[in-house]
Amino acid sequence: MCGIIGYIIKEGGEKNLAPILINGLRRLEYRGYDSAGLSVINAKGEVLKEKSVGKIDSLVEKLKDQEFIGTLGIAHTRWATHGGVTESNTHPHTDCSGRIILVHNGIIENYRDLREKFLKDHNFVSETDTEVLAHLIEYFYTQTNKKDLRGSLIKALQLVVGTYGIAVVSLDEPNKIICARKGSPLVLGVADDAFLIASDASPLLPHTKKVIYLEDGEILELTPKDFQIFNLKDEKIARTPEEIEWNEEQAQKGGFPHFMLKEIFEQPNTFKDALAGRLVPNDGVAHLGGLRLTDEELRQIKKIKIIACGSAFHAGLVGKYILEHVAWMPTDVEVASEFRYRDPVVEDNTLTICISQSGETADTLGALIEARRKGSKVMGIVNVVGSTIAREAGRGVYIHAGPELSVASTKAFTNQVAILMVLALQLGRLTHLPLATGKLIIKSILEIPAKMQEIIKQNEVIKNIAEKYKAYEDFYFIGRGINAPIALEGALKLKEISYVHAEGMPSGELKHGPIALIDDKCPVMAIVTKDSLYEKMVSNVEEIKARHGKLILIATEGDEDVKKLSDDIIYIPKTSEMLSPLLTVVPMQLFAYHMAVLRGKDVDRPRNLAKSVTVE
Repeated sequence: MCGIIGYIIKEGGEKNLAPILINGLRRLEYRGYDSAGLSVINAKGEVLKEKSVGKIDSLVEKLKDQEFIGTLGIAHTRWATHGGVTESNTHPHTDCSGRIILVHNGIIENYRDLREKFLKDHNFVSETDTEVLAHLIEYFYTQTNKKDLRGSLIKALQLVVGTYGIAVVSLDEPNKIICARKGSPLVLGVADDAFLIASDASPLLPHTKKVIYLEDGEILELTPKDFQIFNLKDEKIARTPEEIEWNEEQAQKGGFPHFMLKEIFEQPNTFKDALAGRLVPNDGVAHLGGLRLTDEELRQIKKIKIIACGSAFHAGLVGKYILEHVAWMPTDVEVASEFRYRDPVVEDNTLTICISQSGETADTLGALIEARRKGSKVMGIVNVVGSTIAREAGRGVYIHAGPELSVASTKAFTNQVAILMVLALQLGRLTHLPLATGKLIIKSILEIPAKMQEIIKQNEVIKNIAEKYKAYEDFYFIGRGINAPIALEGALKLKEISYVHAEGMPSGELKHGPIALIDDKCPVMAIVTKDSLYEKMVSNVEEIKARHGKLILIATEGDEDVKKLSDDIIYIPKTSEMLSPLLTVVPMQLFAYHMAVLRGKDVDRPRNLAKSVTVE
């Protein structure tokens, strides 16, 4: 949520920084926002600033007759937490004098206490917690004749309770940007002609692939000549840039109308990327090197806890079925926000797996820290290299899905499931699973990308089905066994981007209440694949049909019998029951996408949502 971009020209000089900052903000739109603003300092030490409520286009409209010629600038997209969506609440914020200018991601939890204790005589113009931080820096900045922005920021942050990613500038030190992070990501980009700072790597890609991911408690000072990193004791820290894998082309739409459709279509290839180097077909074994556990340590694991939010939680539910079936490993799956605020029991020899596409999900990060505090081994399953969860866990696996820029998760979801399958195979082969079974599982896994592609070829068929149902406002999604979590995921996708009320549930729950709502105004999408629970699913479908419910069925190729019960049907290729979620989810993703487009919604950036939920 929210996004920061900062830019400082190396070795002096000026240029119009507005287009650079705006382009950076556009690459951060997927994080979710409701207003945007920027500030630029010119060579005379003057500040140029502009803010706007709404989309970045509104800010661009305000800037169209202006040139923001300067040496450095900071910009921000805000997702409202404290205070409404107004220009006065939009970042950047300033101190009383307007000379200290700040953008901030995160939440200052004790901002009221700070305001009451230190800032009673200060003039505030917004309702935000962020403005308190700007004034707190001013409080320390004016206590001495020596202007020391970095030192003042450090003193302020030592009083702060909460999370932050910050970029701050001062007109008294017009050649510096000072940045800091705790719980909210910041990435330094080192380009040939500039230094950049951003909330993630995507805005940096047009300028450089050399980056440094700031750690919690680190302070970054940028000048035209160099960058330096300090800790909260103001001690210098040596860090060197690393090369990121993603290129600029990967972060673009590639000819697709929306990132979401592009990312759905990418799944056959990204699934292969998730598996690359991790399967040994001839030996029927799998290796996840990032686990950093010996075979003997893995054998000592007696229970797994999976902790996640949203789509990652649903991937974890699928993983529970796989881990228990393939590895005989008792597995619990918990919502991160609930886990961290109760008193969870963590048994001996438990491995806690935290799943997050961004690696920055605040609740999941907090749960990881809580599980580790209680003595559990922890690992992360993340997509973003260098993310906080990846670093905090100390062990884990990258899913290699590439940039996922649509808010609604698609390719990251299937890659998360892929990694859990590989883990289950690795654990199973270390204990009881025979060679022949391991080889068969790998053979089936390697067939999945081609089968995904067969489903994607039905895109127009699914679009036509969506056209038929685009006006409906209520949906049920049902499945059984390992596909019950896919019903939850299908409903979530429809809710997220189409704004249609949808409920996902195990189909056995229908008769325990929800069937009361079934009529011809509430369509049901049901997963009726040929598996061990096929007959049970057919019975549920017949119960719905008897109550005049409209039925969209996802079925196995060649199943003509179930077609007779459907109003519409989408066929998927036959695969093993354990791997079927990787296929059944794809038509649901496409259905949700086309429903959103047909209903005129902003597919990639749905209202009220953010890609990376970095505040509670």
